Amino acid sequence: QVQLVESGGGLVQPGGSLRLSCATSGMIFSNYLMAWYRQAPGKQRELVANRGSDGNKVYLDSVKGRFTISRDNAKNTVYLQMNDLKPEDTAVYYCKLYRPFGNAYWGQGTQVTVSS
Repeated sequence: QVQLVESGGGLVQPGGSLRLSCATSGMIFSNYLMAWYRQAPGKQRELVANRGSDGNKVYLDSVKGRFTISRDNAKNTVYLQMNDLKPEDTAVYYCKLYRPFGNAYWGQGTQVTVSS
């Protein structure tokens, strides 16, 4: 069975850093593209970062220069490095592995809270 297990969220002060992980199993990891989304209370889920088929990375404007999406094929894991965190980054973060014209899989979500 396909599983995506997220970890790395938590409470951090403004200006701090976190690295989110999305460990996968039950799938051929290299066949999938990857993305990170987030959803704040009362807000629509939004795309935070995406790594496309050509390896190009696209980021939400508000996180550009602070967040980095990456993957470790040997560990079948997707990462989101989050630096200089701001209170506006507070949300539940979800990883997504997908094929452009095929199926998609989602992580369970991990809470990131940025507060003093």
